[in-house]
Amino acid sequence: MAPAKKRNVSSAKTIEQSIKTAKIDLNTKVERILESRKNANDVFDILEFLQSAKEKDVINAVNACSKLFCTLLEKKELFLGKLPGEEEALSGGYSAEEKYRVFMRHRYNSCVEMLLEHLSHELHGVKESALCCLMKFAAGEGQHPLEDLDWSEHYSFPRELIQAVVKRLLSQTTDNSLMISRFQEFLEMEDVRYYVMSSIRENVGKVMEKNKEALVPIYQNNVFTLMSNISVPSQESELTNFMVQQEAKHDDWKVAKLNEHKRVFERMWLGFLKYKLPSNMYKKILVILHDSILPHMSKPTLMIDFLTAAYEVGGAISLLALNGLFVLIHQHNLDYPDFYKKLYNLLEPSVFHVKYRARFFHLANLFLSSSHLPVYLVAAFAKRLARLALTAPPTALLIVLPFIYNLIRRHPSCRVLIHKPSTEDEHLEDPYLMDEEDPAQCRALESSLWEIKTLQKHYHPDVAKTAMSINTPLSEKEDDISEVLEITTYELMERDLKQSQTKSVPLEFETATQLLKGGANVLGQHFCLD
Repeated sequence: MAPAKKRNVSSAKTIEQSIKTAKIDLNTKVERILESRKNANDVFDILEFLQSAKEKDVINAVNACSKLFCTLLEKKELFLGKLPGEEEALSGGYSAEEKYRVFMRHRYNSCVEMLLEHLSHELHGVKESALCCLMKFAAGEGQHPLEDLDWSEHYSFPRELIQAVVKRLLSQTTDNSLMISRFQEFLEMEDVRYYVMSSIRENVGKVMEKNKEALVPIYQNNVFTLMSNISVPSQESELTNFMVQQEAKHDDWKVAKLNEHKRVFERMWLGFLKYKLPSNMYKKILVILHDSILPHMSKPTLMIDFLTAAYEVGGAISLLALNGLFVLIHQHNLDYPDFYKKLYNLLEPSVFHVKYRARFFHLANLFLSSSHLPVYLVAAFAKRLARLALTAPPTALLIVLPFIYNLIRRHPSCRVLIHKPSTEDEHLEDPYLMDEEDPAQCRALESSLWEIKTLQKHYHPDVAKTAMSINTPLSEKEDDISEVLEITTYELMERDLKQSQTKSVPLEFETATQLLKGGANVLGQHFCLD
């Protein structure tokens, strides 16, 4: 076995030496190709290194390709127009100049294909260098177009290359969050952003139709990550940063018009949101909806279908969906009569125990802040909260009770719920219908807030004290519930434990001035209790 081992060691050394000997100076190869067309075949050596298994070799090859083909684009040494096959170019009536350009154009296309494949490479360094190189090619193609484009609409922008890059970024099997984050710097350019938005919309339609509208979590997360990085300027005068600078001002160029950006932005989001989404994604979208999506849409009210679907998910997502609807109602004049009915139905015992309790009551306070709401509606909310308060924890009660008091302050007509005199022959049954989903039919105004009277005997002194406030006329100033929204059971207990002890009983109302001079009699006199 010993001789065999020696042979293996020697063969390994031979291979290593041969690799070092055969290593190509890629920069020299690029210079040779650019100096003389006789060295055109050296491009194969560069493309071969582009397929190396070593990260450093691949990155060096990417840099070499970037330098080579960007220079060829600038010198217009790549074939322009519809590209013929290589065999056709050799056999057809093409000049030597045209044959060279056809040859290099095919090599350029091969390089682009390899770089697109590298966007799915397992090593991040390779993916990042490939992405940057492709965007350099896009800029080069924009300045020196290789195809006859529709000049009336797209001018010289390389749409197909951007579409191919977007397709790779929106992988169905790999989380590309890091790559998309790296791509964000290119989205600051107006034309890139415009065509990326168009590409996303087309890609989402094809992929979701192919998957028969089923959930594709990784893909949908990649789409959301890319779209959430896109923001549209607020004024048309801000559209100044273009990757491809047009030689002349074109009045009909869509990329230079803010309304067109908003239209494409809107179609992109609506095209994505019309499909079923993973449950955790609804919350991500609703959180950024008001600041990052609605302001950039030309018709924000078109989001009503998505918000209605999000409400059906339940829990915190329903609350966030109502917040979105509230913004559309107040800022964009949306007519949505079922809004308060949906909010009313979110009032369940579980709302006092969820993580988003503080956010719920903050938003509910906002939704019910108008003094123009009908009395029956406000009474329904006050009564339902009072009924739920009977089984709520102390931390929740310190929010609910001031919340109810504020509702009564805003709507004096609801004081009938407090001052409802009873007669001896009156039935003790509460007419309020707790299970009724429609606040207009729950008969809250026929009832009273007897639940708060019951809470005056609560075991926790702070709750009992707060409930006692209803025995006296409520002040006009509303209670600030923001101070108690975030309070926890632990904080409540700590506050009780740290309450100051009862002050010592005063023993003498006159200050003792001769305490140490008058002896025991004086001491006894001054410390005598009344």
